[in-house]
Amino acid sequence: MTTPEPDIISPQAARAAIQRAIVARLGADWDGDGGWEVVHQSDYFVRLSKGSVNLDVACDLLGEVSFSESALNPLQASGRLVAWMVLGASLLIALAIAWASGVL
Repeated sequence: MTTPEPDIISPQAARAAIQRAIVARLGADWDGDGGWEVVHQSDYFVRLSKGSVNLDVACDLLGEVSFSESALNPLQASGRLVAWMVLGASLLIALAIAWASGVL
């Protein structure tokens, strides 16, 4: 006697299941006014970030969706700091060029 093969869902069905689960948990406007940003998205996994919270949404091959919430990791925090520093340096350089050219 053989065991039946499990019904493995397609990547499109996994994406749809993840979207339905996100809307059910966070509301319909999660990506607009909700403030959540999509950090990573694939067919079976989505990572959302808001402030200092990461929300991982995973769908297994049978269609079960699970949520995992974690704090911002040090690599993300340092990346944000570097981005702010680059933005500030760019503004200072732009002001220096404008001052040197006589615009300011």
